[in-house]
Amino acid sequence: MKYIIIGNSTAAVGAVEGIRSIDKKGDIDLFSSEEYHTYSRPLISYLLCGKTDMEKMKYRPDDFYVKNNVKTHFSLPVEKIDALNKTIYAGGETFSYDKLMVACGSRPFIPPAEGLSDINYYTFGSLNDALKLQDNINKESKVLIVGAGLIGLKCAEGIFGKVKSITIVDMTDRVLSSVLDKEASDIVKEHLKKYDFNFYLSRFVKKYSPNTATLDDDTVIPFDVLIIAVGVRPNIELVKDAAGKTERGIWVDERGETSLKDVYAAGDCVMSYDITTDSERILALLPNAYSGGYNAGVNMAGGNEKNDCCMPMNSIGFMGLHIITAGSLVGQKIIDYNGGYKKLVVKDGCLNGFILVGNVERAGIYTRLIREKIPLISLDFDKLKIHPCLASFNENERQRILGEEV
Repeated sequence: MKYIIIGNSTAAVGAVEGIRSIDKKGDIDLFSSEEYHTYSRPLISYLLCGKTDMEKMKYRPDDFYVKNNVKTHFSLPVEKIDALNKTIYAGGETFSYDKLMVACGSRPFIPPAEGLSDINYYTFGSLNDALKLQDNINKESKVLIVGAGLIGLKCAEGIFGKVKSITIVDMTDRVLSSVLDKEASDIVKEHLKKYDFNFYLSRFVKKYSPNTATLDDDTVIPFDVLIIAVGVRPNIELVKDAAGKTERGIWVDERGETSLKDVYAAGDCVMSYDITTDSERILALLPNAYSGGYNAGVNMAGGNEKNDCCMPMNSIGFMGLHIITAGSLVGQKIIDYNGGYKKLVVKDGCLNGFILVGNVERAGIYTRLIREKIPLISLDFDKLKIHPCLASFNENERQRILGEEV
């Protein structure tokens, strides 16, 4: 069997390990547009601030490709998929496959604005982005970050202490608007303001000129370094151009196969089924990328795995403040301030989502409740909503969770 994997991040690694869990001998060729050994993208902000290094950023050990008998093609982007003839094109060559995995991730979205094409700006989604930024900041740099989401705030944390000032602009009314409610967002914003981060929310840049940005209310912000971090767009073009089904992302079935026969996809480029909203959506999260890649890899090698437990989930920290979110915020809200901010959301008798800011201990218990749709009526929910612990489960549930008698 001949396998080809397009990509070299989390979903691609999952696919390699999924394939090798069944097929120990088949040929695997892996193509990557980057030149690096597989690395953890969430760690690039920690590389900038000196909390990690290039070696520790590696997502798998140095011998990963050798141990798994993977032939790597670094710095060789794939240009085209010919699903009819089961070939790909890269670097002027044709490569054939029996099974193909598309794990090509996403790219930064750059919103149009007057004058932007004349400005040298940076993005913050890859190791190359981080290294370029690192080489072009100094203690006198006035940095403007457009985007107050996960990417923009992690970038701000990464360069904190290495520049003179950090100003953050976002057109939404709060930071981390895609994952937090207004109250939790305000807690995070006030925490970050202690470190002299400057925020302009409910604003957007209407015009750039050399070293200044003019907002929609005519506020002028000077900068030396501009970083665009407003979000990403899935890389769907290879599958779309091959006549595969795409929407915002690549469509896949529960086995990870696209509408093209023997072509699979996983990671940030695919639409996943969200169990908390009963809908297909982009879930650009590391755990979902790995499980999707692994399960698809198993199926590529002849197994039968389903990727049917996806949901939004984030575990992040900013300047020492820890945040965990999961699921959907649609449902009945229960708010508690014991040791931090906690919002639990209940729908149809089950926990459907949560936000924890500050005190995030034992969040995994809440995550399990959502993923397994455990009825709250079977639990001591009054105890659970204050202090999550196994004692809140009845004896049968405890035995199932622990896999032994309690």
